[in-house]
Amino acid sequence: MKAITIHQPWATLVAIKVKENETRGWATKHRGKTAIHAGKKVEREACMREPIRSILAAYGYTAENLPTGAVVAIVNLADCQQVIDDNGESAVLRNQQIISRHEYAFGDFSEGRYAWKMSEVEQLSEPIPAKGQQGLWNWNAVNKI
Repeated sequence: MKAITIHQPWATLVAIKVKENETRGWATKHRGKTAIHAGKKVEREACMREPIRSILAAYGYTAENLPTGAVVAIVNLADCQQVIDDNGESAVLRNQQIISRHEYAFGDFSEGRYAWKMSEVEQLSEPIPAKGQQGLWNWNAVNKI
């Protein structure tokens, strides 16, 4: 199964089904089941900003107890669209989808970047330790720590 490593708190925001798009500087043609791997890096400053702080707290998370170095969810990578407009409060994707409110706060929707649309999110009951990699990578027993 393909996997993508995402820093925290972004990986957990995906796992708890409040972040629908992962933003990247590159497009992907991959579609289908994809493992969400929480990297070892926790962006503590982001964990303190609203609305992220309140959302994490509602699920019992802080910057101190976010899972790291583990697969936390399985998603369906449903689409990849380029950002064609960003006004600093909302963004428009090539398919004319508008990104606003919380979702806008959960990614870098600068013009020219890509939004990877995730659906059918299944948070794992227990994170599975794994070594992450850059880009899309294959997750299997070899990747487990």
